[in-house]
Amino acid sequence: MDNAGPGRMTRIANAARALFWVVLLLLLASFVGLQLFTSRGIQSARHELLKGLEQDRKSRVIAMIHRQENVSVLGVPVSSTISIEDSEAVLRAIRFTPPDQPIDLILHTPGGLVLAAEQIAKALVEHKGKVTVFVPHYAMSGGTLIALAADEIIMDANAVLGPVDPQIGGMPAASIVNLLKFKNPAQISDEVLILADMAQKARVQVAVFVVQLLLKRMPEKKAVELAKVLSEGRWTHDFPITVQAARELGLPVSTKMPRKVYELMDLYPQGAGVRPSVLYVPIRRSGDGGKMAEKNMPAGNP
Repeated sequence: MDNAGPGRMTRIANAARALFWVVLLLLLASFVGLQLFTSRGIQSARHELLKGLEQDRKSRVIAMIHRQENVSVLGVPVSSTISIEDSEAVLRAIRFTPPDQPIDLILHTPGGLVLAAEQIAKALVEHKGKVTVFVPHYAMSGGTLIALAADEIIMDANAVLGPVDPQIGGMPAASIVNLLKFKNPAQISDEVLILADMAQKARVQVAVFVVQLLLKRMPEKKAVELAKVLSEGRWTHDFPITVQAARELGLPVSTKMPRKVYELMDLYPQGAGVRPSVLYVPIRRSGDGGKMAEKNMPAGNP
C-alpha cells in the first residue's frame, strides 16, 4: 500500500502552518516598528516645541499632559492621571531649574493622587522665580490644586478648573460627613463611621494646604475663604470653574495663551477609535490683518 500521498499532504500542511506563523510575525514586527517610528517622531516634535517655548519665554517649560494614547503594542488606549511618577519627574525638573528662572507648567489633567499633586504644588510655590500654569483645556481636582500654586494661571477662554474637595473611596468626603447629620450613629456601620472620620480629616487637611498655597499672593482672611469654597464640597467634584468664575474667586487668571501650547496639545492625540468623532477643516489666522486663511490640509481631527 502506497503511503506517499498522505505523507505529502502532512508535509504541505506543516509547511503552510509554518508559513502562516512567519507571515504573522513579520506583520507584527512591521506594526511594532511603525508604532515605534511614529512615537519617536511625535516625541521629537514635542521636544522641539518645548524648546521653542522656552526660548520665547526664557523659562523652564514642563508639560504634564494626561490623555488616552495608543501606548501599548496592540494599540490599546490607556488613560493616565497624576501619579507619584509624575511628581518625581516634575520635582526633578524643578531641582534642575535655577532658583530665579521662571517656570511654565503646561497642565492638562483630570486630577489624580492628592499626595502627588500636593508635592508638585509645594515645590512650585516655594520656587523663587515666577511660576505660570497654562491650562489649554482643563485641570481638575489635583490639577487645580497645582494651579493654585502659580503666580499666574493662563487659561484658554473655554478652559476650566475644578473644586479640590477630597474623595474617599470614590465618594465625596463632604457627602460622607453629611451622612452623620441624617442618621443616628447607632444606625451606621463601623466601616462608614471610620470613613466619616477619615473624610473629616481629609477636608481639614486639604483646606489647610490650600490656605498655605494661597498665602503666597493674598491676605490670610481671603485665603481661608477661598480655600473653604474650593474644598468644602459645595459643588460636585466635576463642577467647571470657568475663567470668569476663577477671576471672581480672586485667582490671577489670564487668557493670553501662546500658540505653541495649542500646537503641543495637537501632538497628544486621543487614543484612536474606529473613526474620528469630530471632523472639521482646520483654519488658521493669517499673519496680515487678522484675516482667516484656510490651510491646504485634509479634513480631520485637530
